[in-house]
Amino acid sequence: MLHKPDYVFESAADIPEDFFVKEGIDALILDLDNTLTTHNNPVPDPERLKWFLKMKKSGLRMIIVSNNHPERVKPFAEFLGLDFVPDGRKPLPKGYNEARRRLGTDKKRTAAVGDQIFTDVLGCKAAGIRSIFVFPIVPETGFWFRVKRKLERPLLPKRPKGDTK
Repeated sequence: MLHKPDYVFESAADIPEDFFVKEGIDALILDLDNTLTTHNNPVPDPERLKWFLKMKKSGLRMIIVSNNHPERVKPFAEFLGLDFVPDGRKPLPKGYNEARRRLGTDKKRTAAVGDQIFTDVLGCKAAGIRSIFVFPIVPETGFWFRVKRKLERPLLPKRPKGDTK
């Protein structure tokens, strides 16, 4: 099913380091807004920053792919010391393919983390890579986000077991 993610975690910060080794993933494509930070926030959420630094230290290769414009993505990516693909046009595979090319990885060893079914999960399926769905950091307040989230609701995966949120 095109809307079904391969893996589900409450947040990026909940993905354990050994998960990537166990699953044979050595390259990770990261979504930005509501995955690593809240919308328009120029720095990562503290929990996700701690997770990111641990993943970077482990040798996991990472890049940001966002549908946002360069002026939004560049400062955030520079803060993390990452390359980035702005205007990624998710769910089309173009941004994911460019990210894989820059990382020098193949589809089998690449996954992407994101918080939206209609952009992130569908984009992974279109690009032939594994999808890691995480729940949004906060609910969006914009009209189109609310519409999209309402349409997504019946397709959302169940929250991971043992989670109280």
